Amino acid sequence: MADNSSVTGGGTLRHFGERFYVVQLLVSIFLCVNVMLIVTLFSKVYFYTTMRYILFTVTLLSDTLILFITDVLFILAYHAMTMPIALCVPVYIVVVVYTFVTPLTLTSMTLECYVAICMPLRHGELCTSRRALHCVLIIHGLSFVPLTLILSIFFASAPTSLYSEHRICSMDIFVYLRWQDNAKMAVYQLYFFVMSATIIFSYIKIMKAAKKAVSGENNKSSRRALERVTLHGFHLLFGLIQLWCPFMETAALQTDFKLFLNVRYFNYIVFNLTPRCLSPLLYGLRDEKVFLALKRNTPFQFHFGQNRVRITRI
Repeated sequence: MADNSSVTGGGTLRHFGERFYVVQLLVSIFLCVNVMLIVTLFSKVYFYTTMRYILFTVTLLSDTLILFITDVLFILAYHAMTMPIALCVPVYIVVVVYTFVTPLTLTSMTLECYVAICMPLRHGELCTSRRALHCVLIIHGLSFVPLTLILSIFFASAPTSLYSEHRICSMDIFVYLRWQDNAKMAVYQLYFFVMSATIIFSYIKIMKAAKKAVSGENNKSSRRALERVTLHGFHLLFGLIQLWCPFMETAALQTDFKLFLNVRYFNYIVFNLTPRCLSPLLYGLRDEKVFLALKRNTPFQFHFGQNRVRITRI
């Protein structure tokens, strides 16, 4: 959940060579997959009137937006194209807000699973589409809190002449003083501590409910909820690791510049790009309703056998 600056951090990206095109290929594939899932979720009324799928759609939209913006920044940095810092501010606002939106939404989805399994009689009352929209507004409000803190410190400490300077649009330029970076990391760690504690709490409660489940249907629902919470936890873990990527890159830069580029490239692919596509895709494929709708909306038909999967053109 760092500001996605793992690669978009300066003109040195020319050294990436052919790896630049690998990133573009991966981003194109991931964007296509996410857009396909978004179209699928908007294809049925059930998906955008059910809290679980409304929140899932929010994560997809957030991840897709972050993928697109960070790739544009990556392309600009690769070609050493600069812009006034004043124009980079709105980009920074969007990146920071939606960097927080995804993990906060995942935490909300975890709480929805908790209510569905541990408070089934109140699930229909608490998890309506209206409450889901209220939840989305609260998520965006909470996402603006770290941004407000970071920009307030930046505007108070940076000279006015800085805004007219032309630089490569990187998230690093908004950390003007060393202590600002420490303050930013403290806020990030606080958010992740609260979100991680929420997910762990929900997982334990759902696991206890699964052990107490008597009927097969209840037990099956509990197991599915545990799987969803586990997936949310792994997604959040990747976001937490992103926080430490700048520290790893700084240590690598002090050792060897080539090592620094390799570490930066690895971090961007593994901890930024991949989770923003694979986690939503796996979540969608594990959900029976989404999977069936996805089959109808794709130009390919899936045939499942006992030991193989065959894909044919419709």
